[in-house]
Amino acid sequence: MAGRGGPRGRGRGAPALRGRGGGPSIGSVPSSGPGIPNQGDHIATVGVKRSAFGSSGRAIEVFTNHYEVSIPQGMIYHYDAISPSEHTLPARLNMELIVKLQERDHPEIFTPRGVYDGRKNMFSVKRFPFENDTRTFDVTLSDPNVQDSPGRAAVGRGPKIYKIKLTKVAEINPEVLSRFLEGSQSHDNTVLTAITALNVVVRMEPTKNYPFNVRSFFTPREQKDIGGGLVLWRGYFQSVRPAIGKMLINIDISTGTMYKEGPLLNICLEFFNRGNDPNILAPARGLPERERLRLQRFISGVRVMTNAANQGQQGRTRTPRVVKKLSSAGANSLSFTMREGGTMTVAQYFARTYNRPLQHPAILCVEVGNGALIPIELCTVVPGQIMRKQVPPEKTKDVLEFATKKPADRLASIRNGLGVLSYGQSEYVRQFGLHVKDTGGPLKQPTIVPRDGAWNMIDKKFFQPATIKAWVVVVYERQNRFRDENAKDMIAGLLEACAAVGIVVQDKQPLVFWENAQGTIADHLRKAGLACNQKKGVFPNLIVAVLPEQATDIYTAIKHFGDVSTGVATQCLKSQKCTRAKQQYYANVCLKINVKLGGINTIPDARSVSILTDPHNPTIVMGADVIHPAAHSEGRPSFTSLVANVDSDTAKYIADCRVQTSRQEMIDDLEDMATHMIDMYINYRRNVEKKPNPQPKRIIFYRDGVSEGQFRQVLEHELPQIKKACAKMKVDPKITVIVVGKRHHVRFFPKRPDEADRSGNCRAGTVIDRDIVHPLEMDFYLQSHGGLLGTSRPAHYNVLYDDNRLTADGIQQLSFALCHVYARSTRSVSIPAPVYYADIVCSRAKNHYDPGANLDLTETGTADDAHASEQLEVFKNNFKPLHRNMQFLMYFS
Repeated sequence: MAGRGGPRGRGRGAPALRGRGGGPSIGSVPSSGPGIPNQGDHIATVGVKRSAFGSSGRAIEVFTNHYEVSIPQGMIYHYDAISPSEHTLPARLNMELIVKLQERDHPEIFTPRGVYDGRKNMFSVKRFPFENDTRTFDVTLSDPNVQDSPGRAAVGRGPKIYKIKLTKVAEINPEVLSRFLEGSQSHDNTVLTAITALNVVVRMEPTKNYPFNVRSFFTPREQKDIGGGLVLWRGYFQSVRPAIGKMLINIDISTGTMYKEGPLLNICLEFFNRGNDPNILAPARGLPERERLRLQRFISGVRVMTNAANQGQQGRTRTPRVVKKLSSAGANSLSFTMREGGTMTVAQYFARTYNRPLQHPAILCVEVGNGALIPIELCTVVPGQIMRKQVPPEKTKDVLEFATKKPADRLASIRNGLGVLSYGQSEYVRQFGLHVKDTGGPLKQPTIVPRDGAWNMIDKKFFQPATIKAWVVVVYERQNRFRDENAKDMIAGLLEACAAVGIVVQDKQPLVFWENAQGTIADHLRKAGLACNQKKGVFPNLIVAVLPEQATDIYTAIKHFGDVSTGVATQCLKSQKCTRAKQQYYANVCLKINVKLGGINTIPDARSVSILTDPHNPTIVMGADVIHPAAHSEGRPSFTSLVANVDSDTAKYIADCRVQTSRQEMIDDLEDMATHMIDMYINYRRNVEKKPNPQPKRIIFYRDGVSEGQFRQVLEHELPQIKKACAKMKVDPKITVIVVGKRHHVRFFPKRPDEADRSGNCRAGTVIDRDIVHPLEMDFYLQSHGGLLGTSRPAHYNVLYDDNRLTADGIQQLSFALCHVYARSTRSVSIPAPVYYADIVCSRAKNHYDPGANLDLTETGTADDAHASEQLEVFKNNFKPLHRNMQFLMYFS
C-alpha cells in the first residue's frame, strides 16, 4: 500500500472543471447596453485610433473575432494522401475514408490519429511505421461482411474498395513559426506548410462531425426553413493566421443552404409548391417535361437512403446512394428485362420482390449511381447535405435575412459558435499540444476553478449539451392552481435555461396536458406521447411532469413508466416551485435533464487529476452500496447497486440495481454487475469515443456503507467477484478498493477565522491523514464540500486493497476530484459522485416495481417469520429490469 505523508491537516487545491465559455474580463469597455457584450465576453480587444476625417484621434478599444493559438512543441510529420486508382473524390468521401482507416481498420497504426484536410494533406505528431515511409491501404465505407443493398449478394458484388496511399513528404519543425513571428525567418514554403498544419488540426474535429466546405462547417443549432425543400444552417468559419508575435484563429459566421432531411417525396412536392398531391410528379398525369428537368437539376447529387423492404424487414441500406437523374416515366410505366428472361415494370418488381406495393406507382423514379431505378416514395434524404447549386432567385431574400446580422447579434452568434468549435474537447487539438486563448488578456477559459467547493455556470455551456427533439408537459396539479399562464411561464423558463447552457431544444412549443391523478399514470403519459407523435411526427424523448405536494405515488409511477416500461427520460417538477420560479431553479433542472438525455455537464480538467485521465491507463471508477429495510420490516428485501463510468473523463455513469436477501451487506450479484459495467465501458470507448485501447487498465472500487468489522468480508467476498468479472471479460486491470464512510463523530475546526470558509467550517479540500488515523492501515479524512449549515462532517476513507500502488496524495486527489463531478449540483459533494449515485440508485429501487402490482413497499410493511421467505421471493420475481434505452443514460439524476 502507499505510505503516509504530509502535514497534519492541509488544504487540497480544488480540481478544475471543464465546461464551455465564461470567465474573467478581457479589456476595458466603457459601457454596455442591449446586445453589447459585457466585460466578461469571450472576444479579444484591440486598440484603434479614431483619427480619420478630423475625429479626435484618441485610442479606443474594440472587440475582434480573433483568438490566440499556441505553437506546437514537437515535430509534425506531413503525408500525401492520394487514391491512386480513383478520380478526384468529394472531400466528404475522402474524410470518411480516412476516418474509417484510422478508427476502424488500423487503430494500432494511427494512434494518436492524424489530421486530414479532405484533399491531399495529412499531418501527424507520430511518424507512422511504414516501410520506406509509404503504404497503400484498402478501405471500404461499409462492413465487407454486411450486404450493402437488396439483391447485391445475388450478383456477387461486395462493398466497393478504395485504395488510399500515404507517403511522408516532409517533417515540420514548428520552431520555424516562432522564428517567423520574431522576424528571423522568411515567409517560405516551410512556414506556409506549418500554418496549413495548424489549420487542419483545428478543423479536423468539426469537419469530421459536421457538413463542411473549404473553411466553414455547418450545424443545425441555428437554422431556418425557407421552403422549397431547403433549410438554412448557421456555419462557422475558422482560419489560423500569423499576427505580430503570435498566431491567431479568426472565427466568423457563415450560412449554408442545405437540403431538408426526410422523405424525398415531400421535398419534391415542396419544390413545386403546388399542394400535397403526389400525382403532380406523374408524367402520365400531366407533369411537363421542363418541370421534370427543373426538378432533376435540383435533386441531382443528393444522397438518399432507401427502404425497399416492407416495414423495414430488411432495413435501410448501409450506404447512401447518390441521385444521378430522374426517370422519364412513372414506376408503373418503366420496364426492364429480367436476367432469367421476361420483362417487368419497376412497380411490379418492388411488389413481388419485397412484398411492397407502391402507394404512388405513377410517379417518377430516381436513377442512382449504379444505374438502379428506385421509386421516389422509397427514398429518404440524408441529413446535413449542402446544396452546392445556385440558390433559387425567389429564396435569395430569405438567405440574406438569415445571413445579415447587426454587429451585436453577429458577435453573439460567434460566441455561440465557440461552444460548437470546442477546441478544448478536440482530441486532435490536444494531441498536437495546441492551446487556444484570447488575444486581449486573461483567457475566458472553459475551465472553472471552484471556490469553497462551489462554482456557477453563468455564461458557460455544458461540456456536452444534449438535444430535446420533442417533449410534452403533463400537469397533475389542479388547473385552478396551475393555470395555463403558469404552464407557459414554466415552458419559457425552461427554454431560456436550456439555451443558456447549450441544450438544443428543437421543439419550442410542447403539447401540454392536464390530468387527474386518480387515473392510471401510465395511460396518461402514453396518451401524451401518442398525441405528440401524431401531431409532430416523432415521439417525445422527454416528458416533463408537474406535480402537486405529497405526490410520491405519482412520482413513482412516472419513473416506472419512463425508466422501466418505455425508456423515455422524465423530469418531475413541483407546481409550487414552478409558480414564479427564478431562473436559477430552471438552471438546476437543466443539470438533471442534460445527463438524463445523454449529455455531460462538466468533466475534471486533465491536469487536475492525471490518475483518472491518463490515456495509457484507462480507468473505471465504480461505486457500490446496499440499502436495507427498516427495523422490524420482515420479508422486505435489501437492494444493491453498482454505478460506474463508461467514458474516459469519468463524468458519464451508468447503473445496475438488484434485489437480495434482507439485511445482507455483502453484494451477491457483484460479479454479474461488474461484468456488465466492464462490457458497457469497453463498448462505449470503442464505439462512441473510438478509442484504440478500450479495455480498462485500472479499476477504482469505492464501497459505501461497510463497517470496520466487515472490511475483511469485502476483501474475501466482493473483491474476488470483481476479479472474476475481469477474467470473464478477458481484461486484467489493477484494482484498488476503498471504503467510504460518514457514520462517525469526527469533526474538524479551523484554528483561525481566515482559514475557514464563509460558514465557519474548514475549507473544501481539507485532508487529515495523520495523528487521529489508524496506526497501521491506510486511511484518511477528507472534507470535500463547502459548509452550508452547522458543522460539516468529513468522509472517512479506508484503502483496503491497492494493486495500483497509488500514492496517498494520488488517492486523496482522485477522491476529491470525484466529489466535483456530481451532475445534479454546482457544488462539490461530501463523498465521490459514483458512491453518491449508488446510494440514489438503491433508494430508487422501488421504481422498478409495477405500481399496479399492489406490492407493499412501505418501510412499515411486514410479514411473519413463516411467510417472510415467500414474501422475499415475490419481491425478487416482481423486480423489473431497466429499459434498454436507459442503460447508457444517467436516468437516476
